[in-house]
Amino acid sequence: MDLQDLLTFQTVARLGGVTRAAEALNTVQSNVTTRIKDLEYDLGAQLFLRHSRGVTLTLAGKRLMPYAARIEALVADARRAVGDEGEPAGALSIGSLETIAALRLAPHLAAYTRACPGVDLTVRTGTTASLIADVLANRLDAAFVAGPVDHPDLHAEAAFDEELVVITHPGMSDPWDPGRWRQLKILVFRAGCSYRQRFEDMLARRGISTARTLEFGTLDGIVGCVTAGVGVALLPRSVVERAAREGTVALHSLSPAEARVRTVLLRRQDSYLSSALETFFSLLRERTDGSAAA
Repeated sequence: MDLQDLLTFQTVARLGGVTRAAEALNTVQSNVTTRIKDLEYDLGAQLFLRHSRGVTLTLAGKRLMPYAARIEALVADARRAVGDEGEPAGALSIGSLETIAALRLAPHLAAYTRACPGVDLTVRTGTTASLIADVLANRLDAAFVAGPVDHPDLHAEAAFDEELVVITHPGMSDPWDPGRWRQLKILVFRAGCSYRQRFEDMLARRGISTARTLEFGTLDGIVGCVTAGVGVALLPRSVVERAAREGTVALHSLSPAEARVRTVLLRRQDSYLSSALETFFSLLRERTDGSAAA
């Protein structure tokens, strides 16, 4: 089985067509078609169904996909291991919740870039669900997400402890008044946000089932709409304390069981732990100094 055939197969499956795959691979369509045919001959199975709109995976193709992804990741790990001389260098991609990126990451990233000037560091924000999926798919080396995370393929370490609060317009004294929820909305990040699920669970426990949601892509958008009286949100206290001091929002405390949330830094268990990523974890442990210990 040829490695390049497998990589071509993945590209065709991901993009849904030979033409698009050829463009992405910077080659001609005939080369892509030949590689797919060679792989199908080698495996003795048809991998794609051809139609006017492109291609779709057969059942055999769907069964092959996770193995192809694992092989690609293993080859990438092998390249990193061979090229890793013990000095942090190369590319490192880190994911983060927007709330963590807004408040917690800057000092850590500054310390890391000073310690590891040879690393090309990129940071991408997302929801807990999307970040976990990206780490599992090897699209991110590690990610800061809301815990707990219990997955056999992931290694997680405590990073930060946060206190969640409900934030409202300053004129609202009781965010749990059911009568208000006919006009108010829950202001949330897009689907997959762990804070969103927590908030919906809190409302359900209080018998509030009429709340509608309004999704945002940024933290500033949520806080701005709370200030304008559009709705309420659930966010870490540390993120909104400044707005509360300025009088633009009101903060409402929760019980310890509802308020406490732990942010963890996770990576794949079976991926190669590069010097760049190992140093990232080590510096985090030094800077948190056990403050988020279990």
